[in-house]
Amino acid sequence: MPSGQSKARITVVRRSPRDIGQRQMVVSVDGKTVATLLHGDEVTHEVDPGVHRLRVHNTLVWKTVTVDLAPGEQARFTTINHATWGTYLMVSLLGVGPLYVVLEREDRIPNP
Repeated sequence: MPSGQSKARITVVRRSPRDIGQRQMVVSVDGKTVATLLHGDEVTHEVDPGVHRLRVHNTLVWKTVTVDLAPGEQARFTTINHATWGTYLMVSLLGVGPLYVVLEREDRIPNP
């Protein structure tokens, strides 16, 4: 990276009240696992400026987004592990059901 440019950061937060609070959420950037989040956790990962692939999954369902970051920029995402009516139906019939992943981009935040 040329001198004078600073790193960018990707932050993933798992604190939504909509989160069911079950199962871990695995966070990877550009194919490399950077964290496993439980409800209430967050992770910030430094990257070079440019285009990156952020993926979050709960070992069954995943969401992937592409993010393009400028030098010094921070992208903040909220991830949510949630159930639907179908989940509850499957749990009542089979004893298990899928949890779904939401990955929402928040506003861009400049580094301090």
